[in-house]
Amino acid sequence: MNWAEVAVLLVSFVLFLGLGVPIAFCIGLSAGLTLLVGVDVLPAVTTLAQRIATGLDSFALLAIPFFVLAGQLMNRGGIARRLINFSRSLLGMLPGGLAYVHILAAMLFGAIAGSAVAAASAVGGMLGPRMREAGYDRDFAAAVNITSATTGLLIPPSNILIVYSLAGGGVSIAALFIAGYLPGFLVGVLLMAVAGWSAIRKGYSDAIPWEGRKVLRDFADALASLFLIVIVIGGIVVGVFTATEAAAVAVAYAFILSVLIYREISWRELPQILLWSSTTTGVVMILIGTSMGMSWVMAYENIPQTLTAALISLAGGSEIGILLIINAVLLLVGTVMDMTPAVLIFTPILLPIVTELGMDPIHFGIVMVLNLCVGLCTPPVGSVLFLGTQIAETSIERVIRPLFPFFAAMLAALLLVTFIPEISLFLPRAFGLL
Repeated sequence: MNWAEVAVLLVSFVLFLGLGVPIAFCIGLSAGLTLLVGVDVLPAVTTLAQRIATGLDSFALLAIPFFVLAGQLMNRGGIARRLINFSRSLLGMLPGGLAYVHILAAMLFGAIAGSAVAAASAVGGMLGPRMREAGYDRDFAAAVNITSATTGLLIPPSNILIVYSLAGGGVSIAALFIAGYLPGFLVGVLLMAVAGWSAIRKGYSDAIPWEGRKVLRDFADALASLFLIVIVIGGIVVGVFTATEAAAVAVAYAFILSVLIYREISWRELPQILLWSSTTTGVVMILIGTSMGMSWVMAYENIPQTLTAALISLAGGSEIGILLIINAVLLLVGTVMDMTPAVLIFTPILLPIVTELGMDPIHFGIVMVLNLCVGLCTPPVGSVLFLGTQIAETSIERVIRPLFPFFAAMLAALLLVTFIPEISLFLPRAFGLL
């Protein structure tokens, strides 16, 4: 390993990031400068361009624009409102019922849209004002919205799990999707426990009577939306279609539901939705391409092998020690880097370490995503944190304190998922995907 080239890679990346350069360009420029240290200009530029293009040359990546478009159709198509109504009738009788409702609705919506930002925007935008009207503290409501929105990145379909599959050398997307269910539900349940404890302690009393008929009526109203989960995940598990084909089916179903059945999206709105989805897809693809280029540069410099030996030596060969160090590294990375480049850059570095310990790549993928979910809720670059505070019309400084108990719940879930592999692997094994 050439330490001069490694130094150029790290210093240039931190420098560009500190100057406010967009993360995709930070990654691409630092990778290019690293190559220029040991290679002539033309071969360096050609190699980096080739690696970026090769990184995007994957059929599985077609699932991302489809899921982005499906999520946008669902976000604007009245699906969030129906899920909120169903969640309210199901859990509204509990003390602090709206907090439970918010978390359950975010889990359900995330399981359909696969986006933390979409869940925070749709569910938080609707339930935030209702929580404030019911007497909830604005900052507490924001904390609930910010943390619960991340559950949709574990509960499939999830774009970030597709990205991990690409970075992990073709790990089964179907197995990753199924593996995310129990960890996602675990995070949701622990967040509900914190929300319930806080509601009782602060005296929030917005409980409504439980009515069986209303539960059934709201369930029937939300059933068509929930059925998308059965179509997408069921089709993948049974083998009717691949994850990419399932994403296309999700778009078709969301279009029929939102435009033709619910009629909450007009034909005039479709061009705007397509434009927004294309813009989002373009940003994600640039991140993926440049991240794959940087990953190749790091492999060329033998960085993964060197770090593997260093970590094993640092932890004294202890599996628990190594996993704790990896979790600490990923938590730190999540605070300063977006999820997509973090997964693409650090998976090739850390996956060889954990596989040498005997950890299943499926299990590690869930651990990595759960780690980075915490980063979405923390400064300085937590996208869901910034969105949640904007929706709640509050500030990051005011939200941080009520966030701490929810952080504790997410970290507890992370430790359980890390050291109890069956939480992630039970369902894939039961469905014959391992």
